[in-house]
Amino acid sequence: MGTRQELQGLPEDADLRRADSLAREIFSDVANKWALLIIEALGERTLRFSELRDQVDGVSHKMLTQNLRMLERNGLLYREVHPTVPPRVEYTLTEPGRALRSAVDVMCDWTQRYLGDIEDARGRFRAS
Repeated sequence: MGTRQELQGLPEDADLRRADSLAREIFSDVANKWALLIIEALGERTLRFSELRDQVDGVSHKMLTQNLRMLERNGLLYREVHPTVPPRVEYTLTEPGRALRSAVDVMCDWTQRYLGDIEDARGRFRAS
């Protein structure tokens, strides 16, 4: 969340409440199917809207637009509009976005490692 040194100037309990609230808000924003798939699709690349739509299987135009705006608002991607006709818009992960992608990669690795265990547990649960 934040160290005491990062959150100076407020009473300690206000620091912790602010940090916890911000962390919950950000996690709520980015912990959704589309945001995680967009982050993974961008990776180290810069993509246009249509390229992202092609990479993120099943995402609607509306959901892609909403999630790109949310990721930009949270500073996780950079949106660059090129003054052409029609305008060319490109998206690139920022440093915080790339760091989040590393965390997403860890989650994906965990899923692959324990997929069999999870499927077995689900089967036992259904059987009981």
